[in-house]
Amino acid sequence: MLKRTLLQTLLAGTVLAVTGLSAVAQVAFDGPTTGPKAAEGKTIVVLAGDLKNGGILGVTTGIEEAAAKIGWTVKVLDGAGSVQSRSGAVGQALALNPDGLVINGFDAAEQQAALDGVTAAGIPMVSWHSGPKIGCDAPGGIFANVSTDAMQVSDVAAKWAIDDAGGKPGVVIFTDSTYQIAIDKADRMKAAIEAAGGTVLEYVDTPIAETSTRMGPLTTTLLQKYGAAWTHSLAINDLYFDFMGPSLAAAGIDGRGAPKAGSAGDGSEAAFQRIRTGQFQAVTVAEPLNLQGWQLVDELNRAIQGEACSGYVTAPALVTEEGLATTEGNTFDPQNGYREAYAAIWGK
Repeated sequence: MLKRTLLQTLLAGTVLAVTGLSAVAQVAFDGPTTGPKAAEGKTIVVLAGDLKNGGILGVTTGIEEAAAKIGWTVKVLDGAGSVQSRSGAVGQALALNPDGLVINGFDAAEQQAALDGVTAAGIPMVSWHSGPKIGCDAPGGIFANVSTDAMQVSDVAAKWAIDDAGGKPGVVIFTDSTYQIAIDKADRMKAAIEAAGGTVLEYVDTPIAETSTRMGPLTTTLLQKYGAAWTHSLAINDLYFDFMGPSLAAAGIDGRGAPKAGSAGDGSEAAFQRIRTGQFQAVTVAEPLNLQGWQLVDELNRAIQGEACSGYVTAPALVTEEGLATTEGNTFDPQNGYREAYAAIWGK
């Protein structure tokens, strides 16, 4: 009884009606409709945690697209997946003395000492996935931390595995303890699986920046250890599944066979392609990355002008092979008029 109550609590309010992109294409934009006109002639810096990460790259592309519309200059600095490189990028950003800064895809707490210098310089900061608190007034002097509700994303991914396995999945969960939000997402999925009566075979903490070298051997080891008991893989990011396929194929596993992979974010192009073609990933809980890039520019425009944060939180979509069969493209980019809505706010 206790397990069932916990599961109901974890999944309360989660909407799973979206099984593909076509179901969300016609939904009207539910973001802000008012705000300050465009601040003219601004230069902003994007501190990208690692541009090899499809989510970070997708958001960066959205920022660049939105900046072109609002009339700003963008400079992108790549943290290249390491703490040292990100620290160097913060120093570079300060030297550029931009009008605003975007922390894109890494935990702000990791670089807090360096970012204190940004705050001291009076440079407004917004972020994407910089910590567990989303929305306005995030820790560390961040004006707005843009994200979907990470716990909802985790619930959707876990419920997919539970339903797909008929209630009793044997799951390996992949996370990266470098990031608090990654721990929180993985813990949430673990709790949901166990509450449903499923089994978490292993909780794997492995750096997301090292997936290219680690995931192949790790996949082989896990197959040898758990065999058919391993029915599903859940990860906090699609990147974990970029490098599992060859090891699974070498073991004679079909691209649509078990262990089936599902990601609790972000919805990379590579993940869409794998899902579309049935190649070792079944679902992803995708974020509207391009839209979030536009939202970051809008929030930064508000911060620069001393206006209030919008408080907008975007909704995710469960992307499946069935849903992708009726759509084109390999990104979740809702055709809901968000570009026109933001342009209207900015007077562009």
